[in-house]
Amino acid sequence: MNVLLDTHICLWSILDDPKLSAQARRLVEKATTVFVSTASLWEVAIKHSLGKLPVGADELRDHLLRSGAEFLPVMPEHCLALAGLPSLHSDPFDRMLIAQALVEPLHLITHDEAMRGYPVSIHFV
Repeated sequence: MNVLLDTHICLWSILDDPKLSAQARRLVEKATTVFVSTASLWEVAIKHSLGKLPVGADELRDHLLRSGAEFLPVMPEHCLALAGLPSLHSDPFDRMLIAQALVEPLHLITHDEAMRGYPVSIHFV
């Protein structure tokens, strides 16, 4: 199973946050390939520069590379899929992750209940 990590799952991992459930850890450990969207790095870079996150994009990137994750670039197909998504979630970064999971296809690992209802394989942890 190939998985795509939501941004907060990546952050919880680097911070060793107890919010990262045992179920999430098992899914990541069992995954054939763990993907992280470049949109997540973009989101972290913005929020870190605004003082909203203690971790910068460079630190997150280095942590994820050391852990063996692969980065998934934002492709035109992802943008086209995004345009066709229902408006169930207003966060543009999360909507991109949903579009990427749909196009690739990947299992999205998240804690965000607002993503429920999209036509992708989502593991809520």
